[in-house]
This record gives sequence, structure tokens and C-alpha cells, in this order.
Amino acid sequence: MQTFFDSFQIITLIAFLVVFIGRSIFLYFQHGINPLVLGVGKGGLRRLTEIGFFIGLVLWIYEVAATALHWQTRIFGGFFITVILDSTMAKTIGTILVTCGFALFVLALIAFGQSWRVGIDERTPGELITHGVFAYSRNPIFLFIDLYFTGTFLINGTIFFLLAALIVLVGIHYQILQEENFLSQHYEDPYQSYCNTVGRYFTWKRGRLLERNSSRV
Repeated sequence: MQTFFDSFQIITLIAFLVVFIGRSIFLYFQHGINPLVLGVGKGGLRRLTEIGFFIGLVLWIYEVAATALHWQTRIFGGFFITVILDSTMAKTIGTILVTCGFALFVLALIAFGQSWRVGIDERTPGELITHGVFAYSRNPIFLFIDLYFTGTFLINGTIFFLLAALIVLVGIHYQILQEENFLSQHYEDPYQSYCNTVGRYFTWKRGRLLERNSSRV
């Protein structure tokens, strides 16, 4: 039996894919930019991490659809589909997290403009974006992914989605550190100044506090 939370997951998943694929096609055909640079020009652990993330995302998308549509064919069955959390409260919180995350994703794409990339683009990185939602978070798209995976676990409550969320939280943080290293080398002082006023994940009043402290010196 299809529930509100099942329908919500399918609608959200379709919306994400439409925006993601649509934006990628637009950049490629309108501006000659390939935003999908996962593993391109990289080696070792960095290449493995980026390619592994893409493969994992595809598998995760299938499992979300299979769970929401109650398909019998599952890639990860048995132990992995054991439900360890099942409450309306958890599902509601999960729905809120996914919704907020998707809003961040859209706002980030708007702010990114032609600079949006999936992966670290060492060849044509684009300009440093610090306006819009990036004035409050240095990594709004990564934050969206964290919220999406965490919210999906709360909605479905299975071991698979818990493990997926934990792996993504760790993997995303590792990817952020790699990108920070690249951005600090590429943009140098402007990026360092940006880091001093905007938090890695969230920014409350950090920038204003720094401005007040500097004005007192």
C-alpha cells in the first residue's frame, strides 16, 4: 500500500533527477561545459572515492525507488532491509530534512551558475562562488546530500539506509577536505578570506562576529 512518505520519496527523487540531469545537459550544450568530472584527471584514492560515490549513488537511487514502490527485486535484501526505526515522528523529521536539503540544492545551483561541477575540476574549475546560499555555507550541495541520505534513513528506517547515510557522511567530509585543499591552492587568499567568514557546513553569525572583532582592533 502506497503511503504519503512513499509518494514523497518518488516525487523528490524524480525532481532531483530532473534538476540534476537538466542542469548538466544545459551546461554541456549551451556553454560547452561538462560538469560531470568525477575521477577525471585524478588517480589513487581520490579517483576511487569519486567513482565509488557515483556507483553508490546509482545503487542508492534504485533502492529508494524499490523501497517506495515496494518492488520485490532488491539489490540489497535480507539483513539490509531489516527495519530498525519505524515511527511517524522519524518519518516526518526525515521528510523535513529532505525538503530542506532539496531547497539548498536548488539555491546552490542558482548561485553556482556555470561554475557547477560534480567532482573536482582541475582543468576548468570556474570562478569562486561566495554569494547566495554560499554566503551561509561553503558546501551547500554536500550539505544537501547529507540531509537527503539522513532523511531517507529516517523515512525508511532500514539497516541499508542507515549504513548508506553513515558512509556518505564520512565520504562527503573526506571529499570536502580534498576540495578545500584544491580551492586553497587555486584561489589562494580570496578563498582563505572566504573560509574565515563562512563555515564549512553552517554559518550563523560567524562572519558578523569576525567583522566586529576586526573593527575593534
